[in-house]
Amino acid sequence: MNKILHSKIFGEGKPLIILHGLFGMLDNWQALAKEFACFFETHIIDLRNHGRSFHANQHNYELMSEDLISYLNDYNLDDVYLIGHSMGGKVAMTFACMYPESVEKLVVVDIAPKYYPPHHQEILSALNAVEQAKIKSRKDADQILSQYFSESTIRQFLLKNLYWKSSTELTFKFNLKVLSNQIENVGQALHISALFENPTLFIVGQASNYIKKTDIELIESHFPDFEIVEIPESGHWVHAESPVQFFDKVSRFLIYY
Repeated sequence: MNKILHSKIFGEGKPLIILHGLFGMLDNWQALAKEFACFFETHIIDLRNHGRSFHANQHNYELMSEDLISYLNDYNLDDVYLIGHSMGGKVAMTFACMYPESVEKLVVVDIAPKYYPPHHQEILSALNAVEQAKIKSRKDADQILSQYFSESTIRQFLLKNLYWKSSTELTFKFNLKVLSNQIENVGQALHISALFENPTLFIVGQASNYIKKTDIELIESHFPDFEIVEIPESGHWVHAESPVQFFDKVSRFLIYY
């Protein structure tokens, strides 16, 4: 098994690493990665149990951080800029605290270092319903998902993960069994002693409730050199909902801060 994370690389210059969220994959970030590639050597990565990276029986932030340091070592990368969204933001925070010498600047997208109770049960139920139905087409999968989600954007995001495992078997790229069994780990807080003292930017979607004013004291305890920027009229998927504003805020931080 190849345990080096699957990635796509664009541009040249200072290395920038981008990590997707739960049930996502690197393709979710490809358009923005090409924008960042005007300034940086941009790596978009599939985390373990997602996309085209390896499947494993364990899924937690310490192991995903070890996966990432193996990736950096394999590509001879150091002092990187690191961006992570949601679950990927938790990976990015954990990694920066575990390997502070490897990260020059950190960008965390719409996630706090606190504990989040499991809140993906409906998505997991929908995905497992698709898996158990032995579907023959994406249309079949969409019909099942529509019983759980009226929003086509959510369905399309999940449907991007479907692929033909064989000529007769359509399934998800992510490791649904392990993610279902270990979903509690996705909500885990940073360790109480975790600390990263380099510049850190938290991007918040104004319409999202993932980061609250009451979280600021906790953020400062882990990331003393921090800044919070709120992007108007955006929810949790702030980079997808407001890509121009997101790119502007993040690139200014990485280039000029």
